[in-house]
Amino acid sequence: MSNRNFRSIPDMLRSNAAVFSSRLALKYRKQGAFVTLTYAEYYERALMVARGLGKMGVKPGDRIAILSENRAGWVIADMGILCTGSATVPIYPTNTPEQIEHMINHSGARIVFVSGKFQYSKLLKVRESIPGLELVVSFERFLGDSKLPVTTFYQLSEIDSPITAEEKKEIETEIDRIKPNDMLTLIYTSGTTGVPKGVMLSHNNILTNTRYLTEQSGAIDENDVLLSFLPLSHILERTAGYYMTIRNGALMAFADSIEKVPENMAEIRPTVMVSVPRLFEKIYHRIFENAHQMSPVKRSLFHWAVDIGKKYVAATFIDKQPQTLLNLKYALADRLIFSKIRARFGGNMKLFCSGGAPLDKTINEFFWVIGIPIFEGYGLTETSPALSFNNFEHIRFGSVGFALAETEFKIAEDGEILVKGPQVMLGYYNNPTATAEAIQDGWFKTGDIGHIDDGFVFITDRKKELIITAAGKNIAPQPIENELKMDKYVSSAFVYGDRKPYLTALIVPNMERMLEFAKEQHLHYFEMEDLVRNEHVQKLFEQRLTDINSRLAQYETIKKFELLAHDFSIEGGELTPTLKLRRKIIYEKYKHRLEDLYSDHIN
Repeated sequence: MSNRNFRSIPDMLRSNAAVFSSRLALKYRKQGAFVTLTYAEYYERALMVARGLGKMGVKPGDRIAILSENRAGWVIADMGILCTGSATVPIYPTNTPEQIEHMINHSGARIVFVSGKFQYSKLLKVRESIPGLELVVSFERFLGDSKLPVTTFYQLSEIDSPITAEEKKEIETEIDRIKPNDMLTLIYTSGTTGVPKGVMLSHNNILTNTRYLTEQSGAIDENDVLLSFLPLSHILERTAGYYMTIRNGALMAFADSIEKVPENMAEIRPTVMVSVPRLFEKIYHRIFENAHQMSPVKRSLFHWAVDIGKKYVAATFIDKQPQTLLNLKYALADRLIFSKIRARFGGNMKLFCSGGAPLDKTINEFFWVIGIPIFEGYGLTETSPALSFNNFEHIRFGSVGFALAETEFKIAEDGEILVKGPQVMLGYYNNPTATAEAIQDGWFKTGDIGHIDDGFVFITDRKKELIITAAGKNIAPQPIENELKMDKYVSSAFVYGDRKPYLTALIVPNMERMLEFAKEQHLHYFEMEDLVRNEHVQKLFEQRLTDINSRLAQYETIKKFELLAHDFSIEGGELTPTLKLRRKIIYEKYKHRLEDLYSDHIN
């Protein structure tokens, strides 16, 4: 089914509801227990939503928003919206009332689906500023305010009234009218810089992306189980975690929350997951933390296995020259070490997909070594998202892989990556100026700096995030931040130094390691703020930094640093919902502490 040329996303679900009617499509927790919907049931629930929206006067081309955490209702509502020929406007559940106000007004959304009372309360706060909003549909039952009508998801869908043959025919006639280039969704960029822009993506944008990802990865079929935990509001999870799963007749299971992912993996035993680098960083450090606490004999065995694994991965997947003796050694390493690590992921994991930010190549290689490869890819909201990715056929650690079919790359004179392909957006909604700036002569300007080597795409940094020092050196902060985060004592890092004589950094220590160090050194402290300012801790980080700096070019070295007692977070505003650093906000928040690191420098 994967290579079928569907006309639209609802057409894809309709086809697969017929082919895979009794196969499980969705799995989610309800009142403490997991429940499931088959493909036939999922499609009928989507038709019920479409019927309800039709009765509310929704017409093709309308925009309807979803303001909710991940749940089965999200994808059922989305499919129902699409079946009417309307476009879904996903809104991050972490957005503020003011951000939500901008998206509703700019998109012209008349109806908003919300998860429950908390998200509804945000709409109520800005009710006077969103006059075009007519109705709120809630997945959970609660009493609304007369100023903003609310109905439940069940009431809208009329769950107790099965879809009649006549109703089904009417909605499917509407599905048949959807054209491949009609707008499927309007996604607002996370706004790391400036006001979020509305990215218009078509059915064809997403369909070609899911098709080529499927064909070139050979990674997913109807026997797979995908555990979904990244926000569905983000295009990476939406395309690779949701629509690609439906395209292939696989099962989409919902994690209870990002914190419960390890627990859910043991329960659900997924085969595939889509994630961002932060999760892999945490898993990698936890595994090495455990190895660090093993007996000397077991620790030596672990490092021997990893060494054999690296040679095996290089010979098998990169050089493509498998060696019999090496294969036997790897089989032993796998039985003794790697199989036990995989068991913690539920025992069935066959691969991860990673995107959204650069993944350190040491971490990526390690996951291939333990037998759960990470397919690292590259893309943007504006490209649906995938442009390139690593897979079993094409893998280079440190790269973001080979181009998807029908996708062209070229490098501009200033090093910016330009792309052309069927996944490039229709444009920015009601913003022809921004569209014309972004797409020139058919080439989309990604805003990323990079190069292409032997067909593999390498990203060095965001164009707008390059640091230009007082000496005129162009420095990409992300590789340096990744180098810092590879240290066992570092959890997060932010590198600063634009128009400054040298680089400085905000460093968030790995708190578990810090507490262990404090215990070993018999350090006295009242709270974390005291601990990070302790002279022994400061000395420790000076030593760690000296070691890290020895691996960097002279102009890239960190001369001074400030330790933070708390990690960056989405709630604190320092991270986007996909865990990327919001550099402007971090700078504003820690401006005085950063500038103090230059206070004794004489220009």
